[in-house]
Amino acid sequence: MIWWRNADWLTRSGLVCLAVLVLASAVGTATGIGGDPDAMVGPRLSPPGADFLLGTDELGRSMLPRLLEGIGSTLLLSAAAVLVTAVLATLLGIAAGYRGGWLGEVVMRLIEVLHSFPTIVLAILVAAVVGPGRTATLCSIVLITIPLMTRVVRAAAVAVAEREYVTSAVISGARWPRILVRHLLPNLSGTIAVQGTYALSVGILVEGGLSFLGFGVQPPQSSLGALLQQGSTYLLAAPWLVIVPGIVLVAAILAINVFGDGLRDGLEPREARSLV
Repeated sequence: MIWWRNADWLTRSGLVCLAVLVLASAVGTATGIGGDPDAMVGPRLSPPGADFLLGTDELGRSMLPRLLEGIGSTLLLSAAAVLVTAVLATLLGIAAGYRGGWLGEVVMRLIEVLHSFPTIVLAILVAAVVGPGRTATLCSIVLITIPLMTRVVRAAAVAVAEREYVTSAVISGARWPRILVRHLLPNLSGTIAVQGTYALSVGILVEGGLSFLGFGVQPPQSSLGALLQQGSTYLLAAPWLVIVPGIVLVAAILAINVFGDGLRDGLEPREARSLV
């Protein structure tokens, strides 16, 4: 893969870190490493050691399987929400950028309304409407990430629509679905992929914040935000309950952002920030 060979070490490190987190969660869930995440297997608030590598929580549950479950829950929720966002943002962005007219105006006004809401306020509002849980988290991430991606896709669609090959296709009588599939989508794929990585990092942050406030993933299920919320009560007595999921959360967001920067520089080299 040409892009991978040309990527710098920082971009590769971000992708490797993200792959390790995904693989660890998948293998841990499939093989049951560390035992049942909901089983009370040891003394309460036991520190990390030979028996429990990451210690135990306030109920005597091993933190290792709970952390692996939390990583998978957070990444899966965020990835599913970003996939929905990418589909909706692509359709809305093309509608606003290529079709334009009253349809474009309606789309952009709705996007501006969503963008005007503070992130955490919008997330709590969604949780109040649909109820705390995974559904609230999924809907919150979609509503928070869709405005920015739609605006970027719209700008890219406007630029692509002005190119000569699109104009030639229109003059030759090609219908807009054919133009969409043959010309717009292939030339927007890089922009969508790059924005998707940034939306994924935002989604992980939203999940963490929402679960920390008690509106996201509900016990006994775990996520990185839920683990932070549960461990914050015992911060002084058992700091590992916060430190370990906190480090993993920061590492996941940092890895995705670093990978997204490298992906952007590889797919959109004209927008690279540094020329020195």
